[in-house]
Amino acid sequence: MGVHHRYATVDGRRIFYREAGSPEQPTIVLLHGFPTSSFMYRNLIPQLEGYRVIAPDHLGFGLSDAPSVDEFEYSFDALADITAELLDQLRVTRYAIFVQDYGAPIGWRLAVRDPEAVRAVITQNGNGYEEGFVSSGWEAVWAYQKEQTPETEAALREVFTLDATRYQYTAGVADETVLEPATWILDHAALSRPGNAEIQLKLFLDYATNPPLYPKLHDWLRANQIPVLAAWGKGDPFFGPDGARAFARDTERAEIHLLDGGHFLLESAGDEVAALTRDFLAKYLSPS
Repeated sequence: MGVHHRYATVDGRRIFYREAGSPEQPTIVLLHGFPTSSFMYRNLIPQLEGYRVIAPDHLGFGLSDAPSVDEFEYSFDALADITAELLDQLRVTRYAIFVQDYGAPIGWRLAVRDPEAVRAVITQNGNGYEEGFVSSGWEAVWAYQKEQTPETEAALREVFTLDATRYQYTAGVADETVLEPATWILDHAALSRPGNAEIQLKLFLDYATNPPLYPKLHDWLRANQIPVLAAWGKGDPFFGPDGARAFARDTERAEIHLLDGGHFLLESAGDEVAALTRDFLAKYLSPS
């Protein structure tokens, strides 16, 4: 399936997105996490034949604009606003979402704001429950959210190093040789752009707004019995398997798959996740 690389102007900002398929086909929106971009879906998109696929780079990430924190107030609400406007420009009104990491709180906002829009959810280590957090992976973030001091900021800035970025890909992966090193090299290059660390610090601080949103997500899942596929890397050092299992509490149409792998499961088990995704979408978002 041919993939097109496009730009759109949203509220005066240039947003990059990958697109495949045609507007006549059912749509799936792929929302990436930290610290990556739609590049993480480069191998998945061609495997979703029969669907219109849209995968944007969030503002401040990838090939999208990255205005400084003095020019733009970064928050998950703001990133969801931009995503919603992009989908409106593309005339997308009903769709499934595939979320990972930061893509999850953006996707949850889209869903609770417009409960009829999102028809199905695929979550690849995209958290929606308190029990999903692995405390050891969040200590530096929580300390910074509690108090912004030179010490807590310095500890969090360690997350932006090449070693820490590589760790996000390798942790929980049995055979690291299956991983493409370009992924963490590209992510680290983006994090190293002037002013980008400040953008990420803003979003780490704003992540505190996400858990209070979870009850609304759970209400939406229960009220609509939304089908959910949780394809989860069980070795993820940030979001543990309990976060995947929890989705079954709120929808009877939950399919939970705990796979060998880590945070970026698509890099080590991409074909397996693609097969699960196709089977799931065939049941709930019939391909054209």
